[in-house]
Amino acid sequence: MLDYDKEAGHYDASRGGEARAAAAAQALLALLPDTPGHLLDVACGTGIVTRRLAAARPGLRVTGADLTPAMARMASARLPGAIVRADSRRLPLRTGSVDAVTTVWLLHLLDAEDVRAVVAECARVLRPGGVYVTTVDKAAAHDVGSDIDAVLASRPRRPAADAAGTVTAHAARHGLLPSGRACFRGVGQGRSPRDTIADLRRGWFTLLPPGEPRTEEFATRLAHLPDQDRPRGDPSFSLCAFRKPTAAWAGLLPRSPEGKAVR
Repeated sequence: MLDYDKEAGHYDASRGGEARAAAAAQALLALLPDTPGHLLDVACGTGIVTRRLAAARPGLRVTGADLTPAMARMASARLPGAIVRADSRRLPLRTGSVDAVTTVWLLHLLDAEDVRAVVAECARVLRPGGVYVTTVDKAAAHDVGSDIDAVLASRPRRPAADAAGTVTAHAARHGLLPSGRACFRGVGQGRSPRDTIADLRRGWFTLLPPGEPRTEEFATRLAHLPDQDRPRGDPSFSLCAFRKPTAAWAGLLPRSPEGKAVR
């Protein structure tokens, strides 16, 4: 995993900057209730998206949380007094204390056990009627049907812990019901062959370790593609939203023999 303390200073510029943040915030806002309340942005990073959420909804109290000190400092500069350091698996909030929770570009960084823990925590801190919105299928978003993707099609892949179906199943275990989906463009994030070779050699493709013969085989094939510095298509990122039912609505659900609500 990346060292996000070291990455913080150039994180935004290397990942689409304000244009990508604007696209992400717009898509998130379309899935969040347009009512006053408290929103928690978990793993808020530099706060580049969090700040836009707060600016767009003046009646919404927005809090950002991030575990990495350098990221939290940058976010605090953007939203003074609204950022806390916290582990997304153990949020320092009371059960049922917030109206909305977001996790943007977090779940794909985690292993399967930690994804389950994060979804559980987000569900725990939500009030009945609250909404949880998260990015899903992060790795798949970068497969845009380009010649680079054709070269990399046979590469080994890990099962995606942030797959939409997997996250939906975790959410259901904690009483959250699907309430919407959206997508947004990762502005300025299209891969070029040369950049992809560099990512391979940095170890960003986790099952292709730097220096191994198979890694270099893919690098050689990428080096033979035309237009080495031309970015291919931008990725399209996906969002899933889930709502925690109110007590009255949950009471209308049919029950299983064990007494659990059936959704």
